[in-house]
Amino acid sequence: MPSSTHTVTNQPPPLADYDVYATDAALTEAVAAFGARRGDTSPADPEPAAALSALGRDAGSAEVREWGVRANEYPPVLRTHDRYGNRIDEVDFHPDWHRLLDRAVAGGLTDAWSRPDGQFRRTAGFYVWTQAEAGHGCPLSMTHAAVPALRAEPELAATWVPRLTSRVYEPGLREAGTKAGALAGMGMTEKQGGSDVRANTTRAVATAEPGVYALTGHKWFCSAPMSDVFLVLAQAEGGDGPGGLTCFLLPRVLPDGGRNTFRVQRLKEKLGNRSNASSEVEFDGTTLAWRVGEEGRGVRTIIEMVAATRLDCVTGSAALMRQAVAQATHHAAYRNAFGGPLLDKPLMRNVLADLALESEAAMWLALRLASAADAAESGDEGAAQLLRLAVPAAKYWVTKRCTPVTAEALECLGGNGYVEESGMPRLLRESPLNSIWEGSGNVQALDVLRALGRSPQVLDAFLTEVGSARGADHRLDAALKELLTELADLAGAEAGARRLVERMALLLQGSLLVRYAPPEVADAFCASRLGGERGHAFGTLPTGLDLAAVAERARPVAR
Repeated sequence: MPSSTHTVTNQPPPLADYDVYATDAALTEAVAAFGARRGDTSPADPEPAAALSALGRDAGSAEVREWGVRANEYPPVLRTHDRYGNRIDEVDFHPDWHRLLDRAVAGGLTDAWSRPDGQFRRTAGFYVWTQAEAGHGCPLSMTHAAVPALRAEPELAATWVPRLTSRVYEPGLREAGTKAGALAGMGMTEKQGGSDVRANTTRAVATAEPGVYALTGHKWFCSAPMSDVFLVLAQAEGGDGPGGLTCFLLPRVLPDGGRNTFRVQRLKEKLGNRSNASSEVEFDGTTLAWRVGEEGRGVRTIIEMVAATRLDCVTGSAALMRQAVAQATHHAAYRNAFGGPLLDKPLMRNVLADLALESEAAMWLALRLASAADAAESGDEGAAQLLRLAVPAAKYWVTKRCTPVTAEALECLGGNGYVEESGMPRLLRESPLNSIWEGSGNVQALDVLRALGRSPQVLDAFLTEVGSARGADHRLDAALKELLTELADLAGAEAGARRLVERMALLLQGSLLVRYAPPEVADAFCASRLGGERGHAFGTLPTGLDLAAVAERARPVAR
């Protein structure tokens, strides 16, 4: 007979077996606003809402959530040698890691380049699916982002792009031509240089075969070392060009079926992102790689890959925030304290509404940038100029907001949130990653200054975007006026670059919410983020706002 002291009461039901897409009011509105189709639909590529709902049901299912738990509880293991002493440099993953990747690849999360509105559709899908488990998003992101860099070498692109954009996930190291699909990784960072990739010392010496080089060097961070192919940077010499920092394509298995020399020295022990393997690798002078683009133009060649992965950093952080807020609002709706549901308590409602504003603004910005990426792909120069400024600004701000949002959402669950079983600690450990990946905050802020200094068109594009909401909210108008004053004199702006970029990101978010979100959301955002009517912690929104509507909108419920 069970003890009466173990009767479970006042505990919320698990947030499981729900549609991550259809229960997100803001996301469904953003898809309706930006996701208009161009071209014909097909069973393999249905309308965005239908595809996202199918992905959302899987992402919210109890089964897939358990895949994510196990992929993190049983992290990857490096096997440098086989039982006979042969060097193999392989990484073993839990089967659920492969299940997550299989569903993601089948859902088109490495295929943005071959369909109408592909960037937007993939970004919305990445936002939905990341809420199931974030670590395997790393190889998805790099595989997606490798495509534009490969365009610099049409012959290589013709060979590799169909493999990288395939809807089939096929793990295992074999010659890529024998596989139905392939994944890509990236190796730029070296221990002596970090973000200063021009300080890279890896050497690439031209061989007798045109376009093929032998690499010698050490990469301090190489993510997803189980991938089929990598884009790396190295100092070229001995070729028919000027030498210098150059981009190369490095396959794990060579065209003749032999293993390329790719020494995985160790896997990194990380704060979070535990399901994903991050490694140090060495090339020993027999490592073969194919040149991508011109010698000495490595940064220019790989920069489009960097831009695509930066947008994924924005999207991934927005997804983590959304999942944290979904868990917090769900808990507060069912947990009773002091005579009623937590969600109905004015102070908790203030906290949840504040978190919801941050989450929703991040999502709108990510999807707007994805929509602009599609326009830029179609030749819209204004969209391309907007992205040059807005992507690093968004990368700086949205990824910076992820950790405080996740930490505050965890606190909404109290001690329950601090317990590993809640899933909140995993979100919190993951939250700083995107701020570091693809350039830390200072790198993004300096990139914005560089863009402003080199091309006046990027500022024109930014002002056109934000200015489309002019006159709709006096706080947005005032904030834009202050920014223009600050931009009038950029001499010595480096020390204050973070503040400048923060303002630009907030203006982008505010303009989007004013144009597309319900009035209560736009009003609360502009009052608190642009009008300064809040304190320094979450839950300090001013009175007179419709916070109940903002908090309720963030609850993951079907509407």
